[in-house]
Amino acid sequence: MDDELPLVDVPVPHDERVAALVVAFREKFRLNPSGIAAAPGRVNLIGEHVDYNDGLVLPFAINRSVMFAWAKSGDHIVNWWSVNHADPPSLIDIEEFAEGSSAHTRGKWFDYPMGVMWAGARGPDVESDGMYTAFSGDVPQGAGLSSSAAIEVATAVAFRDAFELGIKDRDLALLCQRAENEYVGVQCGIMDQFASALSKAGHALLIDCRTLAYKHVPLRLAENGLAIVIANSAVQRELVMSAYNERRRECEEAVSRLRDLLGRPSLHSLRDVRADEIATLEINADDVVLRRARHVVGEIDRVAEAVDALENDDFKRLGTLMAASHASLRDDYEVSSIQLDLLVELASSQEYVLGARLTGAGFGGCTVNLVRAERVEDFARDVIAPYRERTRLPAVMYVSEPCDGLRTWRL
Repeated sequence: MDDELPLVDVPVPHDERVAALVVAFREKFRLNPSGIAAAPGRVNLIGEHVDYNDGLVLPFAINRSVMFAWAKSGDHIVNWWSVNHADPPSLIDIEEFAEGSSAHTRGKWFDYPMGVMWAGARGPDVESDGMYTAFSGDVPQGAGLSSSAAIEVATAVAFRDAFELGIKDRDLALLCQRAENEYVGVQCGIMDQFASALSKAGHALLIDCRTLAYKHVPLRLAENGLAIVIANSAVQRELVMSAYNERRRECEEAVSRLRDLLGRPSLHSLRDVRADEIATLEINADDVVLRRARHVVGEIDRVAEAVDALENDDFKRLGTLMAASHASLRDDYEVSSIQLDLLVELASSQEYVLGARLTGAGFGGCTVNLVRAERVEDFARDVIAPYRERTRLPAVMYVSEPCDGLRTWRL
């Protein structure tokens, strides 16, 4: 580990990133881009592993994004190129994405934008025209901050802008989810794509993953002397290879079990199980499936309580709910790790930290922390530095206000 690596990772200003991407595009393709689309990553305040159980989630968009510069090519070839990768542009014939074509991933970063093309190219409004593309992103990969959803949404927004497609932001997010589910093969819920597309500055985004209704909930951090600190454990995980899909299968099995245990033959989702019903069951440590259900049911309730807490600026209560969420994810859902638990332990021992929990799918990635604003620098000293010393991992922290979702520019 490089001991000189800064403890705090400060993002490059947005305008500087746009200017650098335009220059890179010109140098690579010898022409000017016609437009740029940007989509942010997200952090989830609370509501983990419930989006694929019809639950409630409460993410917000962060100040890191994927940018996509584009220009039409006039042929049937899409040139995928990433400023962040050393590989030359990958040339893909758009005819591969004709209606009814099957998924054909390549195990590359551009599987995500290709998946968006594959999902969108089956619709009647997508023209078969190629593009020059250049991607630039500062959302950490494999950190649980939804870099994949940011790539997908930025791609979809760019194609919508380039071909003047009549796709609303909500439907665009659904298209991106389909791309990740059916093309990439990750059975994610809708949270990440909705957060990237629909977030609003100064607000968290409450999403009902059953009805797809959403509401912007004021997150008055500055007014209450608070900040959100994201701590990156520097332990990466790959969702396709992780236990993510396994947890989803376990939840489906839990529904089947609970139909019999609760005498509710019409039960079809953990969203419909009440906390008092779960409390009546004797769940031992070996009953993995019912422990998964206990987490999901409790977590959905915690999201509803968190919204009430935010609407009343009750951040102490929010911090308590965050702590309960982490304990449930660690013990019942078993998606934490030694490193994530250490970060939460170090943070929770500081009197200026109101709440700490893992965020994202788990198995590595980040924690989200509610910190008194005047003590943010102390967090680096008290949490990140000792974590590095004990793990020898290059952990860093990010500070982010809630930001807007997708954006586009015509050049």
